[in-house]
Order: sequence, then structure tokens, then C-alpha cells
Amino acid sequence: MAELAVVERSGFVESRHFGTLVGLAGDGSVAVSLGEPTATMLPRSSTKPWQAVGCRAAGLTLSTAGTALSAGSHTGEDRHVAEVRSILAAAGLSEVDLKCPPTWPEDEATRHRLIRAGEGPSQVRMNCSGKHAAMLACCVVNGWSTEDYLSPGHPVQKVIRARLEEAAGPVTHVAVDGCGAPLFSTTVLGLARAARALVLAPDGTPERVVADAMRAAPEYVGGTGHQNTEVMRLVPGTVCKGGAEGVLMAAAATGQAVAMKVIDGNPRATTILALAVLGALGVDVSAASALATEPVLGGGVPVGEVGVSDEVRAALVG
Repeated sequence: MAELAVVERSGFVESRHFGTLVGLAGDGSVAVSLGEPTATMLPRSSTKPWQAVGCRAAGLTLSTAGTALSAGSHTGEDRHVAEVRSILAAAGLSEVDLKCPPTWPEDEATRHRLIRAGEGPSQVRMNCSGKHAAMLACCVVNGWSTEDYLSPGHPVQKVIRARLEEAAGPVTHVAVDGCGAPLFSTTVLGLARAARALVLAPDGTPERVVADAMRAAPEYVGGTGHQNTEVMRLVPGTVCKGGAEGVLMAAAATGQAVAMKVIDGNPRATTILALAVLGALGVDVSAASALATEPVLGGGVPVGEVGVSDEVRAALVG
């Protein structure tokens, strides 16, 4: 594994993050390759856009917000919950049909409000409820069973797997994601290529519809202040989606793309790395400069920062 990021405190390197990173130039050639780009990895929620693509390809039509939500990891705000319920209601379903686990919303203000109101965790607030609602609605559109929609052998999951494999290459391992849905493996190189395929897909294709929805309604991909949302808001035309355990993919409208897997699972440097790579590949990321570094605090004031490693800097210059 390559050293991707370092955490510096008061002039001392306190922590180091290792992993794999791939950057693709606008023409699709590999411009940056660090670590083990063809090793099998679990992409977690970074492949939610292809779950949305699969549902679209199988005949599901959603609003722009609904499509973005189905491709995202929402933070459980009220607008997200309303859209999940709308998707389910249009299909003649309700949140009792969701098979994702109940959780508290990730949005802190919403979570505190619910606690004060005496409410508890719920499935509809879970960050994957958008994609689950879309999968269920897709089943209804096609007359497929809804009880077993999370089985890897279910028709909706077969369609999703096929679309992901078209973009990222063969799936060699099937796991269970945190939300209970099938999790199809890929590689960091495959994830970068799939990200690029999203933004460059022809108009009207399922891939382009999903990419356009994510860019038009980034607040439904994440939420208020969420880094994925902010990257797409500040760097127009970019698609960005992270996943648990230190995974992230991003692609600019002009075809430059980046994907990574941090081996210790810590995501704190992933957005920093993505912006550094896209910037080095010619994408104007200046509007997102506030996301390009993360301060390390001591006594409530900055005493250092999380930044890209010398190994990454050398690769970007090279």
C-alpha cells in the first residue's frame, strides 16, 4: 500500500494513512496509480450510483430529487424522509416494506430534535433508505417480489450487478453491506473507470440520468454540509460519492476521475485527496479550497492539518 495522507500536529507527524489511489486523465488513461489498483476491494456506498442506474435501467422513473436520493447516502433530514416516503407511496408501499435497519439520522440537528421529541431510530432515517425505496419501487414496476429484494439472486440485484460490471469490471466477491443489501466487489481502478463512465455517458442513458440528478440535486446525495454534497455544489459538473471504510470516487464533467480505498478505513483524508488529484489533472477545484485541507486542533485552535503525503505529491507532479 502507498502512503496517501499524513496527520501533522505541532510539527510532528502523528498519524499516517495508507491505501490505494487511481487518477484517470480526461482521455481515460491512468495518470496516477498508487498502491494496489487491481486488488479486490469492497466499494461500500460509493457504488450507490450504479444501484440507482440498475433501477433506472430496469424501468424505474423517479424525480430528479428521488434519483439523486437513490444514488446517495442521505443524512436523514426531513426533506430526505419526505422523498423516501414519496417513492414508496407511488409504488403502493410504505416504510414498513424497507428492510434496512433503523438508525438515528446522521444530521446532528435533526437527531437532537427527534431525541427531544421522544422519537427513536427508524428505517426511513437510515442513510440507505433512498436506495432501498428505489429497489422496492423497481420491483413493483416489474412485478417482482418485494419480500426478498435484498437477495443477490433477485432480479433487481442481478440488473444492478450487470450494470456495475459493465462499467467497473467483473465482480469476484459478494458481501452484505451495512444496510443489508448485496455488496458487489470491484477494484480501485474499476471504480475510477466506473466514475468516469457515469459523467461521460450519452444523454438519456441510465448512467447519465443518475449523474445529472446527482449534480442537479447534490443535497439529496448527502445533506446539509456533507462533503460529497459540497464538492458537487462547489465544483460544477462533478459527481462525488464516498463510502464507508475509506472509499471515495469522483469524476469531473470533462472525464478526469479519481478513486481510492484507505486501508485503515478512516475517511478523513478522502475528499482532500480527491480534490488534490482532480486539481492536478486540470480540473478547477479552487472554489472548494475550504475542503482541500482539514485542520488539526489543539485547545480549540489549529495546530496542524490533515494533508496529502509526499508520495502522493510526487505522483501528482510526475
